[in-house]
Amino acid sequence: MKQGLSLRVSQHLALTPQLQQSIRLLQLSTLELSQEVEQMLDENPFLERTAEEAAREEFGLDTADAPVPRDEGGDGGEGGDGEGDFASPAASSASTASTETVTSTADTDGPAADISEREPDWEGDGTVDMAPDDSEWGSDAPARQNNLGDDERADATELARSQESLQSFLHRQALSLRLDENDSAALRFLIESLNDDGYLEDSLPALASGLAGDDNDQFDDLVHHFQVALGLLQSLEPAGVGARDLGECLSIQLRAMASEDETEEEEQVRKTAIAICKQPMELLARRDFKRLATLTRSNEDLVRSALQIIARLEPKPGRSFVDVERNIIIPDVIVTKTGRGTNVKFRVMLNPEVMPRLRVHDIYAGALKSHKGEGSQALSQRLQEARWFIKNIQQRFDTILRVSNAIVERQKSYFVHGELAMRPLVLREIADELGLHESTISRVTTAKYMATPFGTVELKYFFGSALGTETGGNASSTAVRALIKQFVGSESVKKPLSDSQISEMLKEQGIECARRTVAKYREALRIAPANLRKAL
Repeated sequence: MKQGLSLRVSQHLALTPQLQQSIRLLQLSTLELSQEVEQMLDENPFLERTAEEAAREEFGLDTADAPVPRDEGGDGGEGGDGEGDFASPAASSASTASTETVTSTADTDGPAADISEREPDWEGDGTVDMAPDDSEWGSDAPARQNNLGDDERADATELARSQESLQSFLHRQALSLRLDENDSAALRFLIESLNDDGYLEDSLPALASGLAGDDNDQFDDLVHHFQVALGLLQSLEPAGVGARDLGECLSIQLRAMASEDETEEEEQVRKTAIAICKQPMELLARRDFKRLATLTRSNEDLVRSALQIIARLEPKPGRSFVDVERNIIIPDVIVTKTGRGTNVKFRVMLNPEVMPRLRVHDIYAGALKSHKGEGSQALSQRLQEARWFIKNIQQRFDTILRVSNAIVERQKSYFVHGELAMRPLVLREIADELGLHESTISRVTTAKYMATPFGTVELKYFFGSALGTETGGNASSTAVRALIKQFVGSESVKKPLSDSQISEMLKEQGIECARRTVAKYREALRIAPANLRKAL
């Protein structure tokens, strides 16, 4: 075997750390990006937040633009330290939106403009020229926070997070029961064993064996206390809590509906409903009136009346106590409508509430520049990471805005007429238009939301496959689903439309859609089949 040297030329793609970070930030949701920013602020000393409001907002609105002679500035009272009286040039440039709002209302030809453009005097006593008499505001009084103390100030999400749980609600009711120590402990244990829907998933023997172990006497004693506690739990509000299955949950609610002024006919219907709940739930789901009438020894009319009562019950008693904070969606892009008629236009802008305001710490960066001693190389790398992070975040929002503009331009009919006017659109069309890769468009449109005149939707909502029409054109699958939803919404409750009938109605509209496709779209819209939509 002969050895030798050879030269070969090849190409390969190398992802730099900066490019990897850019791709990762692009696919993050708003919440994940906020967590990433907080983590970077903790780890990198060169990264800091910028001022989020202009300094002149600290004064009263009526006197904000009023110039004051230098000799009336006084000693500044208790505000002589000068903190927060004016923003640094870097902070002012970062708060572009706030600055534009303030300067647009001011007279740029008057003395106020001259004062605002004057360089701050860093050697003075901390006062500024534009300092109207703000003694009326007080020096130490905090801003009004709806009568909340320092430890009680909360925003909307914090208030949603403080919603009372099902367990807390039940514990408060249990305090009014006069129980001995063992039964009270058993009731507390069962309450804590409930799931989010209010059901007791584990059996009483299983709960007792987990506590008693191999002690049979203690096991029997625990089962007895749990049986007593279960009866007490099922008597609490909301009705149906503590049930082991759906049938028991509905039966508890039906028994709770009994009243002294109940007529004999109402009592008979209610007892029939309780008997139905003891039967297999598959019969109830299929609305098999004949089979249920046979099993409950009733007639079909009585069964229909009983099913009407069951339909009004709550299958998940703990539903109203579930924390709804996870359903809060903050849009990344906001679309507003301007103009009327043929001159209507849509303005696309980024949501300023989700954009982090970051900058490189000037003092630390300047100190590092003048210091070339030990450890400066590691600090320089951290400084470069901070700059990369800011640049990649800016690039992330720029890409989201470009893609959103392209979507709005392609789907302008949707923003005028709604989802029935949605056009077919695929990722490749936007990618070719913007000169980006299809995977980049996929990352941008995932977990990013747009506030439109018809509600807040995910960017992926605007993309849909095409269905053929009789005229040779294409119809968006999103528009077809909206049309199916419209058909079902206007159908007769006594004769609901079948999938085949909906398919024929779509053909009358010029849209070729098979029955199986209609069934797939109907299931995606969470619309029940025709036999379950039929009124009792």
